[in-house]
Amino acid sequence: MNSSNLYKAQFEEQSLTSAANLIAVDLLGHGDTRIKSGVEQFTYWDSSIMILQLLDHIKVDKFFALGTSQGGWVVARLALLAPSRMQGIIALGTSMDYESQRTRDLGCWDIAPIGDSLISGWSSTTPTPDFALDDGFLGLLANLGVGPNADSSLVQSMSADTKSHYTGDAGRKRARMSAINLRDRDGLHGRLSDITCPVLWMHGTSDQVYSVANAQEEIVLFVNSKEARLETIEDGHHFLSASNPKDVTKEAVSFIKKYMI
Repeated sequence: MNSSNLYKAQFEEQSLTSAANLIAVDLLGHGDTRIKSGVEQFTYWDSSIMILQLLDHIKVDKFFALGTSQGGWVVARLALLAPSRMQGIIALGTSMDYESQRTRDLGCWDIAPIGDSLISGWSSTTPTPDFALDDGFLGLLANLGVGPNADSSLVQSMSADTKSHYTGDAGRKRARMSAINLRDRDGLHGRLSDITCPVLWMHGTSDQVYSVANAQEEIVLFVNSKEARLETIEDGHHFLSASNPKDVTKEAVSFIKKYMI
């Protein structure tokens, strides 16, 4: 439920901005992105199609795509939907599976206790004009994202940004659907062999959501990619671009320069 604010450090890093033109897109249900048609249902496939429509609109043909956690399986979907346009994907702290027992056995989180409670608490048959995310949830998100010892200014900035996007009845509905998507999403294992572009996967050793062990099992599923490489970041957390921005920037710049057409 975080926004493109996670990539603030990358937009301020000249080595990256000089290597590529950067565009940040909030997924459906996240940040400032809104569905204006009144439709309240959306999936990660819809976010992927929306991003391609945006790139069409601004006349971008070839591109790289980087995404964190949920963004990681969205960039994989982009590679599946637009293989001729995708130059490479960079996935941070993610999983390509659904929320399966296999991932839990490998040390990934069990979303059910958290997700079920949130979805229930954010469900209502009557309007909720006073809805706002509580401090307990924001603290949990920050702890999972950047760890318990993160700089307080980073945590405060992240929490304030997240809270600002989920207010009132519309905010509650977006939060609820985002949680449903996370808990109930489809896995991509059967489709990963169809991805042919280069893949760089960065994963922090302190990620509390998805484990390095899971990343090690899944990176080898990109059997037809030009390159599929896993880089583990020592002491990196789930929101790797925020917890370890220099590591992410360095690896991303090298990857982009290697594969840019």
